[in-house]
Amino acid sequence: MTESNAVAEGSPLSRRPQTTQQYVLDELRRAIIRRELKPGEPIRQDALADRLGVSRVPLREALKILEGEGQVLYLPRRGYQIVDLSMADLVEVYHLRAILETEAIRLGVPALGDEDLDELEQLQDEIEAAGAVGDVITMSAANRRFHFLVFDLAGMPRLSRMIRNLWETTDAYRSLYYADVDNRAHVRAEHRAIVEAARARDVERFIALQDEHRSTTVRALSVIVDPSSEG
Repeated sequence: MTESNAVAEGSPLSRRPQTTQQYVLDELRRAIIRRELKPGEPIRQDALADRLGVSRVPLREALKILEGEGQVLYLPRRGYQIVDLSMADLVEVYHLRAILETEAIRLGVPALGDEDLDELEQLQDEIEAAGAVGDVITMSAANRRFHFLVFDLAGMPRLSRMIRNLWETTDAYRSLYYADVDNRAHVRAEHRAIVEAARARDVERFIALQDEHRSTTVRALSVIVDPSSEG
């Protein structure tokens, strides 16, 4: 990939968020999810800043945020690069997610109201519609809202922030997973079961389904990231 096409045509978006830094951060996240910025690839800051129509100041600040999340790596005298994919890292992140998400589910599911449940189903419809046409960006965004609807109902903002940080470190993996049509079918079936558990306010069933949801993802990604692990 050349410096000039580090971010796809049509991006930047026509409507920017509140701050330039947030706009740049959102665009970098999209580029990572779309794999326009690939694992191990150096980030050419001058070319990327020109492409986004910004100075290097908000770009550097956005890169520092991504570095804190573990999505980019800073190398002295070489600059930033996208972090290489690592199954060991993914497994660790998902293990930490399991610990934190279980607590959030225990507190969040009992707090679900009828409007929350309707929103959960609407989000699942968005996920399925995006998955049907292979729109990984829209699917990923709706998927995040689907899960965090319950996590946020736990009423523990610090817990939600910790879970979000873990999710953001694995955006590149998630895009790989969603790229496969069979994996999108797994997501559809698993989410439908999660919605049923939510409607029943069955906390233990919800936790078990979320555990399996993560495990299915890790198993599928192990074959993609480390093909030698198959079989």
